[in-house]
Amino acid sequence: MLNDVDKNQMSLPFDEFFLARQPILGRDQHLVAFELLFRTAGATEANVTDDVAATAAVISHASQLGMEQVVGPRLAFVNVSEAALMSDYVRFLPPDKVILEILETVKASPRLIARIRELRALGFKFALDDIVAESEDFMAFVELVDVIKVDVKAVEPDRLPGLTASLHMLGKTLLAEKVETLEEFRQCLALGFEYFQGYYFARPTIMSGRKIAPSEMAILELLKLIDSDADNLTIEIAVKRDTLISLNLLRLVNTAAAGGERIDTVGQALDSLGRQQLQRWLQILLYAAPGAKVEMNLPLLQMATTRGKLLELMSLKLHPGQREAADTGFTVGILSLTDALFSIPMQDILDTVDVTDEVRAALLEREGEYGDMLKVVELVEKARSGTALAAALRRINLSVKDLQEIEMAAFEWLNVLAQEVH
Repeated sequence: MLNDVDKNQMSLPFDEFFLARQPILGRDQHLVAFELLFRTAGATEANVTDDVAATAAVISHASQLGMEQVVGPRLAFVNVSEAALMSDYVRFLPPDKVILEILETVKASPRLIARIRELRALGFKFALDDIVAESEDFMAFVELVDVIKVDVKAVEPDRLPGLTASLHMLGKTLLAEKVETLEEFRQCLALGFEYFQGYYFARPTIMSGRKIAPSEMAILELLKLIDSDADNLTIEIAVKRDTLISLNLLRLVNTAAAGGERIDTVGQALDSLGRQQLQRWLQILLYAAPGAKVEMNLPLLQMATTRGKLLELMSLKLHPGQREAADTGFTVGILSLTDALFSIPMQDILDTVDVTDEVRAALLEREGEYGDMLKVVELVEKARSGTALAAALRRINLSVKDLQEIEMAAFEWLNVLAQEVH
């Protein structure tokens, strides 16, 4: 039975919300889960920073999308208020796919404790969100949760080791959230945290004197050849020059998804893939270790390919049937994180690869139509909602509903891609 708060929240139009997925990593820096955040576009920033109502209002809608489509094989962390926990529609979520995050503002009443026990009996797991100290409410909840999320930004650095040591004694999985630098990640790793949430992995850490490695340069040279419309023989010779690229190319076309007879030569592989697919595969291959299989659970690769597909689909929405514009969008998205990948400035990367002026403007200055699309994607990643996102969407003439549809199509494509390259 829905109470009045639930009814008010459920009555909010679903078209006003968008979905943000924030990656959660394990100690090996591979993806283990996403936190799903639901935000509005068009409200003031103050109203949406911690928009519990938005999350509660669309839990039922999110379940209808299908968690497999949204997060693939990984878990989904979902914020829940007291109203959401007490409602019936929280049960629309699949217990085996979600971890319900109890917000720090929720009070541990006997009625709520009983409700959490009831949901646990149905198979749901729980996390405590934004923990900075062992409060009375924390102690009442802790025996019922599986994960404790520590807000490392809100804990004084000299207090963090003691707090972490105390939490470890409770036998729960510890997650460090708001980890934004490599130094913070290493500190939390040393303190024994098992999960990490934040964008430290996507922040460029510029290393003085760092050069693009030969294997990376070989891929960039191949991309340059494709962009200049070189003939097949020239491209084939360039691929054969690098054994590791040849190996990965043959791996791709011989996946179960490729079907057909086995392909044993680079020439056959190029004929099978076509120029567009070869270009995309090489762009994805930039994010893989030389000679290693592509792993879609690498967070930087996941984020880059998501950006690529989102910009591609935005381009097709704005310019139906214009395949070249869509390919340019994909290129902008996937190259937008290469400064973090290579640890060198984006300007230096673009000096080694032949790109159009509009791609260069988008990557360096976030200018032009592709730059505006990239701004939208970056706002969504950080769950930055309200007036900033509304204005960014207006600049590219897209609605929130358009964004929803594009996101779902991109997530579905990523899941298929992960199966193909696995």
